[in-house]
Amino acid sequence: MEFKNREFVPVIFGGDINTYSVARAFYEEYQVQTYVFGKYLSGPSYESRITIYQADPQIETDEKVIAALNGLAEKFPDKRVIAFGAGDTYINLLSKNKKQLKENVIVPYIDFEMMDRLQRKDFFYDLCEKNGVDYPDTIVYTPDMGLDFAMEFSYPVILKPSESVTYWHHPFEGQEKIFYIQNRKELEAAIQKTYEAGYESPMIIQDTIPGSDESMYVLTSYSNREGQVVMMCLGHVLLEEHGPIARGNHALIITEENETLMKQAKKLLEDMHYVGFSNFDIKYDSRDGKYKFFEINTRQGRSNYYVTGSGFNVARYVVEDYIYQKEQPLKLSKDPHLWMVIPRKVAFRYVKEEKNKEAMRRLIREKKVVNPVFMKGDGKLSRLYRLFRTHMSHFVKYKKYYS
Repeated sequence: MEFKNREFVPVIFGGDINTYSVARAFYEEYQVQTYVFGKYLSGPSYESRITIYQADPQIETDEKVIAALNGLAEKFPDKRVIAFGAGDTYINLLSKNKKQLKENVIVPYIDFEMMDRLQRKDFFYDLCEKNGVDYPDTIVYTPDMGLDFAMEFSYPVILKPSESVTYWHHPFEGQEKIFYIQNRKELEAAIQKTYEAGYESPMIIQDTIPGSDESMYVLTSYSNREGQVVMMCLGHVLLEEHGPIARGNHALIITEENETLMKQAKKLLEDMHYVGFSNFDIKYDSRDGKYKFFEINTRQGRSNYYVTGSGFNVARYVVEDYIYQKEQPLKLSKDPHLWMVIPRKVAFRYVKEEKNKEAMRRLIREKKVVNPVFMKGDGKLSRLYRLFRTHMSHFVKYKKYYS
């Protein structure tokens, strides 16, 4: 593998597939290595040839993030250091510490005040209401409501934290990313456990939209420094992961075109002068034919390589915007492309709709398919062994958790 000397140094904080997807985008577009700061010596970026990986169990602190970025800024005084985060905790740290970073560090995320509000699902639903964006019937639950509150929609219902960063700072037995609640007793028990563990923000109780994973969608956008949306890529999610912690993570995506849906999100983003990557979780509701928005992630999503693989390299959008300061016309995804992080046998076993299976077969035949962690040339055996074990573990996970 060959690398080139560029005017910038990419850096990303985290250790999951998000970090490797961003690093791969930078390598494919600019032939540079990406610095990755994770907590542990694990994950797809560890032992990769396209990354410079450093592990620190305490990296999720203001002091560590500031020190890491300022250290690189001093090491490369004639370059711009572009900082990414792979999860909400990291992008919060980056955003709120912008003023503590050296001048040659770029943080391509919105300011912390807006980020903090948008990461609260109750605030996001207020924005949807104002902008005519559809979302599921919702109750914003707060502890002062007690347990004797009215609920008009029927079971099963969804229960999830309005604000996920502090939610994971208060672990408890049975904690899940999203709770699928079957009755009132389960609902009250999950609410009690969550608040007894120390979580303080609202909880979201939502009507369950019928349909399998094949009704799910993900929309990724990039808004330039002037707040103009210049890229939108819609993915049809055919499978999600189903383990307690990973529930809701994308496992299989085909890029699609839906200009009407994109225009809704574009209006919402530009009305608040949003800057940087945004990532929406959406589900099609067959009862009324509407696409319902669940939340916005104020960053590139975990599955961001579905965007790069579809021809919208995520690294290029940031570099063209901040380094070369080029105008970028609005581009919307149109051509289908398949992104998958599970074995093909698992994919075809658990995808139900024949039309989706046929689309997968066609894209595989046309070689319009990618698993982001397996890149040609990045073949260190110890890394490949770890990734292969994780890859094959999906046979067991889906058998155990998929229903």
